[in-house]
Amino acid sequence: MEVSVIGNPQARICRAELAYRELGFRFGSGESRNRVTFCNQSSKWKEIAIRCSHRSVKCEAIVSDDAPPFLKSAPKPKSLESVKLFVGLPLDTVSDCNNVNHLKAITAGLKALKLLGVEGIELPIFWGVVEKEAAGRYEWSGYLAVAEIVKQVGLKLHASLSFHGSKHPEIGLPDWVAKIGDTEPGIYFTDRYGQQYKDCLSFAVDDVPVLGGKTPMEVYRGFCDSFKSAFSDYMGNTITGITLGLGPDGELRYPSHQHDVKRSGAGEFQCYDKHMLSALKAYAESTGNPLWGLRGPHDAPAYDQQPNSSSFFSDGGSWESQYGDFFLSWYSSLLSSHADRVLSVASSAFSGIGVPLCGKLPLLHQWHKLRSQPSELTAGFYSSNGQDRYEAIAEIFAKNSCRMIIPGMDLSDEHQSPESLSSPESLLTHIKTSCKKQGVVVSGQNSSTPVPGGFERIVENLKDGNVGIDLFTYQRMGALFFSPEHFHAFTVFVRNLSQFELSSDDKAADVEDETVSIGSGTGAPSLRTA
Repeated sequence: MEVSVIGNPQARICRAELAYRELGFRFGSGESRNRVTFCNQSSKWKEIAIRCSHRSVKCEAIVSDDAPPFLKSAPKPKSLESVKLFVGLPLDTVSDCNNVNHLKAITAGLKALKLLGVEGIELPIFWGVVEKEAAGRYEWSGYLAVAEIVKQVGLKLHASLSFHGSKHPEIGLPDWVAKIGDTEPGIYFTDRYGQQYKDCLSFAVDDVPVLGGKTPMEVYRGFCDSFKSAFSDYMGNTITGITLGLGPDGELRYPSHQHDVKRSGAGEFQCYDKHMLSALKAYAESTGNPLWGLRGPHDAPAYDQQPNSSSFFSDGGSWESQYGDFFLSWYSSLLSSHADRVLSVASSAFSGIGVPLCGKLPLLHQWHKLRSQPSELTAGFYSSNGQDRYEAIAEIFAKNSCRMIIPGMDLSDEHQSPESLSSPESLLTHIKTSCKKQGVVVSGQNSSTPVPGGFERIVENLKDGNVGIDLFTYQRMGALFFSPEHFHAFTVFVRNLSQFELSSDDKAADVEDETVSIGSGTGAPSLRTA
């Protein structure tokens, strides 16, 4: 095979007698850990490659070290035929200055995913980046640049509209919102110690004009309208899905574990900002129990305390009392109402564009084997009178014609600490069953960090014929994702979901030339071919 490198940089691969092409990556340490580049034969770094045959349906993962015992490829079950595989881009793909970070690396990574047979990518779009400086002043240039790259590579795009911030990497709410929060701290969730969670707004201010005379729902609607207009050329062709952020990390929940506290406990109730306390007071008075509206539960454990360290979550404890039902019903009702408001705003804003809308639930599996299921209660999931807590949420999703994203599909009970009384498998089954009863389509995600046996568990969940999963998004691209061991496991995982049918371009005659653009900027990366 003849290979020439053009300095813009583009690589032109001319096919001759060889029927294979090979795409290589290299990985380093320090600053280079976050880069994904094409490697040459003299590289001393670890290498991994994807080899695809042009003459047959075949894909091989090639690793320089001995391959670890990951999944083995097997014929694809019928239940996997309809599953579309997406991969999430890094959270900081676009900087707060609207520049695309690691543009060449991301472009190269997208081409690798395209070769593997991945359907598309998920792009997190942050409120704090787009509407950073002033209310109603939107800057989409960085995200539009990514959408164009995705389109040119031939992948689909799932946009996640994120009305929250992030600690790692550090991405805050818009500057103008933070300034309001400095003078009006009641817009943030607050715990009983007065600590504030500043990465999303309190659910109690949804319909309160705290943002320069507008309510958060009005501001979110403006954001959605601007997004729809700016990305109109991509809607329905490149953009095939939109997720609406519903709370911390985009999930529908209270921030019951604040400030990166180790999750040894069940979390704490977040009901102490002035708007939450005002709503609690009004609810207590309406039910004839004004003294119950003065504050949250006094006997709930602290962040780092186990649930049985105090009486609230114990069998026969306050959570089962008349007061417990009062408080938990109110607390969960604000969560449900918030979900309904956000999804209703999105459903109205994106009506008629033919792109499905999604919202994400957490998988609060820790302490799930306890009767009280305290991690779910502090996060806002509760129901009384025999109603199923997740079926009630699924009903809201169904009402707004939204799909539900469920994370943690790589988790298994056997790899959980016995002390945590955790059961991700039973909770996942519970939520999926609730969605099926309400006719809600389910999409899946993995947890944020790789876990033992994770890929095998994902495949098992996607094979589940009881609840069909239409789309799975693997989180997330970055240095770890492209490390040799992990990327090899990922390629084998993809083989379990796809037969790697080549596109018409790949099936062209050997004499046809192929041009592969691998980024922009100066300098020409080297390309290794088989």
